[in-house]
Amino acid sequence: VDINAPIYFRGTGTGVGEGDSDVFIIQTTGTLLQVKNTRVELENGALAKNIFWQVAGNVAVEVGAHMEGILLVKTDVLFMTGSSINGRVLA
Repeated sequence: VDINAPIYFRGTGTGVGEGDSDVFIIQTTGTLLQVKNTRVELENGALAKNIFWQVAGNVAVEVGAHMEGILLVKTDVLFMTGSSINGRVLA
């Protein structure tokens, strides 16, 4: 899976505390590549702790990219210079 444009996770909430129970699960049998200067964005109460990326291959987050969620990775994860994550990485 290649992320080459912004991805938005939109919760169902419209007010404070709404949408924070929405859960997102993304699974891939391959690799996950987030290209440089792209972002994963959260909206309408979506929380990083409720986004799960299950990846059987490896993950690469390129220069300046920002990831949200919990990465569950079978092999390895590479964060390049200036990239960031709001969440956790388990590999």
